[in-house]
Amino acid sequence: MPELPEVETVRDGLDRLVVGARVRDVEVFRDYSVRRHDGGPLSFADQLRGRTLAAAARRGKFLWMPLGQDAALLAHLGMSGQLLVRDGNDPWRHPHLRVRMHLEGAPSQATALDFVDQRTFGHLAVVDLVPTPDGEPGGLGAQEAAVPQPVAHVARDLLDPVMAPGGAAREAVVAAVRRRRTGIKRALLDQTVVSGVGNIYADEALWRAGLHFARATDRLRPVEVRRVLDAAEEVMREALVHGGTSFDALYVNVNGESGYFDRSLAVYGQEGRQCPRCGTLVRRDAFMNRSAFTCPRCQPRPRSGRW
Repeated sequence: MPELPEVETVRDGLDRLVVGARVRDVEVFRDYSVRRHDGGPLSFADQLRGRTLAAAARRGKFLWMPLGQDAALLAHLGMSGQLLVRDGNDPWRHPHLRVRMHLEGAPSQATALDFVDQRTFGHLAVVDLVPTPDGEPGGLGAQEAAVPQPVAHVARDLLDPVMAPGGAAREAVVAAVRRRRTGIKRALLDQTVVSGVGNIYADEALWRAGLHFARATDRLRPVEVRRVLDAAEEVMREALVHGGTSFDALYVNVNGESGYFDRSLAVYGQEGRQCPRCGTLVRRDAFMNRSAFTCPRCQPRPRSGRW
């Protein structure tokens, strides 16, 4: 599943290539891909047609493109969703094309924005914008103090300018983590605490911070929580430079290109390989129906911890 750096890579591409474009027409090829839109596919097309894509914003793994001050085109990529900027005059059609938005006036040569989704867990919808409680822009790339209504419950992410280290918002996350009675990795994955950190980057951040995933949050010192959050931001910013992490063809950027940060992963998916810091073999544990990867030496397991 795409995580924050992968979704941010897509947002950045949309910002550069289609912001300012007007939606001339919309074709919905699979109704299920707009299932979260109230009114169905015809309403979805009607509410987009003639609107201008005013910005490209993101909070956690949610993307949106404001259509004015009252509404936005909201996208969640799910496990395999892709937003591809294309030349609509090209007759080739992706076999998993679900929605095509025909554009005019884009800053690039793009004449179409395609939503492609092989596994169909992603979705698009036109939704209302609601004010942010703190009066700050809704997320990275947002220009207004507003956020899509379905995203209002999602916490800000570590790449959001409002969440700068040492600031009030970042310190509020530190306090929220320490109030939890759970393991630190579970807290990192809780999108109501801090958004956008998924399984890959949680493991990488904990390895950098030298903390085991089962360390109890209410027993961590503030400096340890800050170290984890700083490591998570650091690893995600590094991943951005490489275009994200691609393990197969299901994650690509808006130009259809894969990221290659997987070549730089220290522990995630590296079971049985040497830790790049100490040489100890990386361990894999079952965790929340997924996996957690750690270095047994750099990240000693606590004597007792909440998984």
